Amino acid sequence: MTNFWNKIKLIWTDAGLRKRVLFVFFALIIFRLLSAIPIPGIDTVALERFLSNNQFFGILNIFSGGGLSNLSIIMLGVGPYITGSIIMQLLTIMVPALKKIYHEEGEAGRKRFAQYGRLLTVPLAAIQGFSLLYILEQQNIIFNLTSFDRIVNLIIIIAGSILIMWLGELISEFGIGNGVSLIIFAGIVSRLPSWVGEQIFTFDISQIPLYLVFAVIGVIILAGIVLVTEAERPIPVTYAKRVRGMKMYGGGSTYLPLRVNQAGVIPIIFALSILLFPQMIGTFLSRYSNVILAKISSILMAFTQTSVLYAVLYFAFVFIFTYFYTAVTFDPEALSTNLQKNGAFIPGIRPGLSTSEYISKVLSRITFLGATFLGFIAVLPLIMQFITGNASFALGGTSILIVVSVVLDLIKKVDAQISMREY
Repeated sequence: MTNFWNKIKLIWTDAGLRKRVLFVFFALIIFRLLSAIPIPGIDTVALERFLSNNQFFGILNIFSGGGLSNLSIIMLGVGPYITGSIIMQLLTIMVPALKKIYHEEGEAGRKRFAQYGRLLTVPLAAIQGFSLLYILEQQNIIFNLTSFDRIVNLIIIIAGSILIMWLGELISEFGIGNGVSLIIFAGIVSRLPSWVGEQIFTFDISQIPLYLVFAVIGVIILAGIVLVTEAERPIPVTYAKRVRGMKMYGGGSTYLPLRVNQAGVIPIIFALSILLFPQMIGTFLSRYSNVILAKISSILMAFTQTSVLYAVLYFAFVFIFTYFYTAVTFDPEALSTNLQKNGAFIPGIRPGLSTSEYISKVLSRITFLGATFLGFIAVLPLIMQFITGNASFALGGTSILIVVSVVLDLIKKVDAQISMREY
């Protein structure tokens, strides 16, 4: 605790650190103010009811930073930017030129790659904004709009998404931590006061044992998320000795850290996009009186989040996508080549192909644990709701995972800034 207060004191007394922290603070205030400005023509009661009954839009609300909950001018949030980044990373598998830019051209290549992601954000924001406005109009949440009003709203939504993307990058550059993650974090945390207030008003003294069990489980889950998020499998690496002139260089030993959870929260996003898409189609088709369309709609709508089949498929998709995303973002062959170029090797393993196969084998084993953990976190709200029979006790696994990951990353960035200033 003393160390914690010493860090707070150091942050406040150091002009550079204080400036970065205050920049993040004021940027998040601007973000929350923007999220409170709605687009015109909204039925707030219908919107609240729609979001409470639709988990897909509930997840979109998380990644919009809470901007979707009142259809603000930044209702898409960082969603299009995240989608664009994911698409660009997936394209590195199919397009060798992009893979070369990202992996072989260094910092300049990564900046160029990031610029492509920003450009892709614009059409994605247009598609998502148009689709969202159309669905909300069909649900009578937005009404009395002319064609001109629809165009204006779409332009506002696209501009808001680009503005939030820019704000997130400013936080990353002039603040502390990842700006996009902090925006999502702020949106999740902003929902806590209303949730606490709801629990206070609905408090039942007969449910005290349930509240205690809920609190204990919450602490255990938090500890588990921290443990798995920080867990690494160190692979020892030795640098060969080199003689230049009369001096000897190299010969040191270090280790290569392989994270248990390489994919983060991305597999959960992928799985939700697939599993919740049928329900969105069912909601859309439910407005038509055609017998065939009505039958298709009823089948799709029957696939609800409360069914056992949904939970099983959700877990399976998260597990599969964890392996898939890890394979996309982590290249053992490129890592083996870089080690060989720098005169490094893994003791007992031949450089080249053998090193690549060994790293792949180790990564596959530890990813199994990470994939199983992510799958459990994904279905955790469904498990809690099934056990307690109360939706308010459904721990939001995705939200908790994001919050813990952002806090841990922020602590590391602050420690790094403090260490740099001490040296």
